[in-house]
Amino acid sequence: MTRPSQLLHAQREPAPLRPAATVLLLRDGTGPDGQPGTEVLMTRRSMSASFAPGAYVFPGGGIDAADAAAHGLARHRPQQDGTALTQAVAAIRESFEELGILLAYHADGRMADAGTVAALDRSAPLLDQCRAQGLQLAADQVFVLAHWITDRDLPRRFDVPFLVARVPAGQEPVADETEQFEPVWVRPADALARHAAGQFFLIFPTIRTLERLQNYASVDAVLAACAHGTPLWTSCPRAGLLGGQDARYMEHEPPYGELDMVSPDGQLNHTLDWQTERPVALRKNVQRLTAPNPGVMTGPGTNSYLVGDPDTGYVAIDPGPADMEHLERLWRAAGGDIRHIVCTHSHPDHSPGAAPLQALCVQHGRAAPPILGLPSAPTARAASAFTPDRTLQNKERIALTGRAPESDLAINHTLQVLHTPGHAANHLCLVLEEDGLLFSGDHILNGSTTVVDPPDGNMADYIDSLDLLSAACARYQIEFILPAHGYVLGHAPQAIAQLRAHRMKREAKVQTAMLALPDGSLEDWVSLAYDDVPPRMWPIAKRSLIAHVERIRSIAGLTP
Repeated sequence: MTRPSQLLHAQREPAPLRPAATVLLLRDGTGPDGQPGTEVLMTRRSMSASFAPGAYVFPGGGIDAADAAAHGLARHRPQQDGTALTQAVAAIRESFEELGILLAYHADGRMADAGTVAALDRSAPLLDQCRAQGLQLAADQVFVLAHWITDRDLPRRFDVPFLVARVPAGQEPVADETEQFEPVWVRPADALARHAAGQFFLIFPTIRTLERLQNYASVDAVLAACAHGTPLWTSCPRAGLLGGQDARYMEHEPPYGELDMVSPDGQLNHTLDWQTERPVALRKNVQRLTAPNPGVMTGPGTNSYLVGDPDTGYVAIDPGPADMEHLERLWRAAGGDIRHIVCTHSHPDHSPGAAPLQALCVQHGRAAPPILGLPSAPTARAASAFTPDRTLQNKERIALTGRAPESDLAINHTLQVLHTPGHAANHLCLVLEEDGLLFSGDHILNGSTTVVDPPDGNMADYIDSLDLLSAACARYQIEFILPAHGYVLGHAPQAIAQLRAHRMKREAKVQTAMLALPDGSLEDWVSLAYDDVPPRMWPIAKRSLIAHVERIRSIAGLTP
């Protein structure tokens, strides 16, 4: 759910998508270092090309009506539907036109060879020549690897399956010297290294495809991974500015959700650099100011949020540590009009700034905004002691109301309180109801997994709270999660489901470690259950392991 009135930028319609197909022609080869590996055929685009000039790419191009009309000319697998067959035909045609590589059978079942290709005219329509020569396109040898959709900000956009096929024996690429130049067989890792050195220009989808392709040791391994017929991944990247430069991200990468929230239409206008000097606008009614306390446990720093606008006043969420410069920036960003201060929990990077921020408001002649939250439990550490001015009730609403001066229309920003113990006994989250936004505190983070540290942390409570937040996503159509550390997360229900699945997978590993070493120490169990985590992080991981052990034993009835 998105209120268009709260979007930062006027929206525009992205360019329409054009259907296209790309094929990665593969062979088993040996690299410059003498090591065997999969090689992929790449070629340099013309410097005058309208899309990605000078980039090294895989052969491919647009799909036309003739490709769809040529199904009878192609041999195919049963699971290839009409769309997949059209894409395979287009890819075969393009690889022939651009590089003189033909995936086709003779009537007797032999694959086309160099002599077959030499007898054809690359400037004439391929499909007509195949009919005349009795050739059948080898669409059954073409498999889908990935599905890419061009970024929304670009003036020309394509909907492109990335297909894979083994190059026919005896055929060698010859560029058409019009659209494509300098064909080269290269191992994915070598192509990426040359690109990093500035010697081999690649565009984003090509880079990400090569990064994944380099994990396969042979052509057989690639084709086996693609045998099921569905893409290994699908992506429509999003772009932001990092260090002043265009930076693109796939759906699983941390900045993607924030770019989706701030620029849903894909405009390249959001800066992703972490800084503490000024607030970052995420909506007209949501600002984020990151405290200058980066670290292993805090990531880029603790995110303080301001919800509201000049006509309603603001709620400050998680003022952070008692850093006066940070608090003054927060106060200025709100124009001094802070109506409430809410702490999601009492940890020392979240709540100590509440009282001095309140005092700052009073110092400048404003009424003292009440400090709201849940008092710290007896299980909290001394550094996490916290007593709010008023205890928030579960499902209580904090409402900001006002009127837009230009229209006299009512403005409402309503935060609903959800008690979510687990990370801390007094943890809460907030739902901005009108906009489907979830302020998750430390319960859900971007870029790391929440530490659940007993006795104040409790894994059973943590999992239950995730379930509560999942239900809230459905109830309030929550699209985005605004964590206390890291960028905004998108696709909120999926993010919560993935986090829960991760915790359950980790718990299964903990249980396996306990069964394998029933008399083992916590250190022994950590080394087994967190073998995919660097050992330097095991002391931190041990805290969550203890929480998992408590939950496992409780489920088994081994604890009161």
